[in-house]
Amino acid sequence: MTKKIIGRTDRIDFPKLNLLNIEAKIDTGAYTSAIHCSEIIEENSTLKCTFYSEGHPNFSGKQITFENYSLTNVKSSNGFVENRYKVKSEVIIFGKVYKINLTLSTREEMRFPVLIGRQFLKHKFMVDVDLHDLSYNATS
Repeated sequence: MTKKIIGRTDRIDFPKLNLLNIEAKIDTGAYTSAIHCSEIIEENSTLKCTFYSEGHPNFSGKQITFENYSLTNVKSSNGFVENRYKVKSEVIIFGKVYKINLTLSTREEMRFPVLIGRQFLKHKFMVDVDLHDLSYNATS
């Protein structure tokens, strides 16, 4: 299978999360992929996540409920370990739907509300850091 070239950033869609045209940083330094979630409530064996961000207008404030989720430890670049919720969803890149594991994180202060990590990228993509928005430009 030939790997598709992806740039250092792109705009991608998460149809099951009602999030379209979302800015993502392709981060080969991160193992897991992460998405900004402004509020997380766990109750009655469900996880309710609100996708809202002032700086990212496509994060409209919709609340999504997950029945299947888990907790996982994520180590940041500074060595700090954080226990985060992990959910399964779908992402559209280059017009193709892929399954993706996402950890839920508060990324309000970050430029990109989504990080795409190595776990998702492996066997599918090669990253060219000189390029950006390849998938977005290919489908628009």
